[in-house]
Amino acid sequence: MKKLVLFGLVLWSLFLVTGCSKSGNGELVGVQDRPKWRESQPYGMVYVRKGSFNIGPSDQDASTAGIPTKTVTQEAFWMDDTEITNNEYRQFVNWVRDSIARKMLGEQFPEYLITEDREGNPIDPPTINWREKIDWRDPDIQMAVQDLYIPENERFFGKKEIDSRKLVYVYWWIDLHQAAKRSNSYNFKTQQYEGNVYNIEGELVPITNRSSFIMQDQVHVYPDTLTWIRDFTYSYNEPLATRYFWHPGFDDYPVVGVTWKQALAFCNWRTKIQNDYLTSRREATLHSYRLPTEAEWEYAARGGKDFSMYPWGGYYSRDKKGIFLANFKPLRGNYVEDGGIATMKVGSYDPNEYGIYDMAGNVAEWTETAYDEAGYNYFSDLNPTFTYNAREDEPQVMKRKVIRGGSWKDIASFIQVSSRNYEYQDTTKSYVGFRCVRSTFGQEF
Repeated sequence: MKKLVLFGLVLWSLFLVTGCSKSGNGELVGVQDRPKWRESQPYGMVYVRKGSFNIGPSDQDASTAGIPTKTVTQEAFWMDDTEITNNEYRQFVNWVRDSIARKMLGEQFPEYLITEDREGNPIDPPTINWREKIDWRDPDIQMAVQDLYIPENERFFGKKEIDSRKLVYVYWWIDLHQAAKRSNSYNFKTQQYEGNVYNIEGELVPITNRSSFIMQDQVHVYPDTLTWIRDFTYSYNEPLATRYFWHPGFDDYPVVGVTWKQALAFCNWRTKIQNDYLTSRREATLHSYRLPTEAEWEYAARGGKDFSMYPWGGYYSRDKKGIFLANFKPLRGNYVEDGGIATMKVGSYDPNEYGIYDMAGNVAEWTETAYDEAGYNYFSDLNPTFTYNAREDEPQVMKRKVIRGGSWKDIASFIQVSSRNYEYQDTTKSYVGFRCVRSTFGQEF
């Protein structure tokens, strides 16, 4: 009996010790039982370590004398090792097509929508059931989604095709810049928000609640294939206009003909599909994919070589054997001397020291940074950028976005790591594409 009592006392002591350890014995120990987590390398991306560099022209380039430079510090980030390809962007287009089709089919075929959660509670509005396949050859399926096809009176030679004009991606995002304004802060005394916010239509409206900072946007996602003809007068580019985006022969070529807003929509979708997958597995979500800032782009392009004019670290566009090192316009009228004529397959040339391809030439690339000639003068020296969400009714000058890297049509000075230019956010070009970045959680790789 004494042994049993003694054993019980030991168990009770262990219980007390265990209980106290979870509470930290009254000490500050943080929230316990948190899941261990470590960021993994995203597929197709390269880790760019944090560091500082001089943004702006190299002091070795006499032609840019007088243009200001600035020493800035950049946090680490992930960056796509190549430009986004036609095949990668086509995944986005097909997802939009299939999501619209499933919503249409759900009106006649309930299996294409999920109306209840795992506990049997109704889901309103219903979500898409991606496990249910679509047989596009099925006449009943075609009839149910007939509004998704080009009208008969518009078809070329009677060919039944998906109407790309109807491929619209609708998404939501939080305008953190408007939310961060002190004038828009929440007043704890009155228990309401103060100030006004510009909605997506450009109207200045009072802040009602947190949802006032949620913006909805919709973007037509199909690339502008006619830009190959529009960009070049008196040039025969019809084969590229009719085949470049959808033909498998161009799968690994950089996507072009996308606006800045289409690139943003792609980044939002890329974030959505990954975080939806992680959420389904009850795993922690990740930082959003986005366009690089101008500083991130230049920092990555330099590859750790601070004063180099080109991503490969030299001051010339050829190597010692006289071979050109990027896809650009090397000689007057002679596009082919570098191995290509227009765009080339991504990764056709050696990467820089960070393992990133095509930071010079091939296609110029959208950044998230708004263009201002004097931007370097007021950029922060910590993760510098300047963003501006231009509304549709604003002047074109407010819609300028920085593009970097130069393209297949540009001369050597345009493909230097410090060369900057701009395009309007609602324009499409046959020589402008993009790549994505993703912020990190401070871990070193």
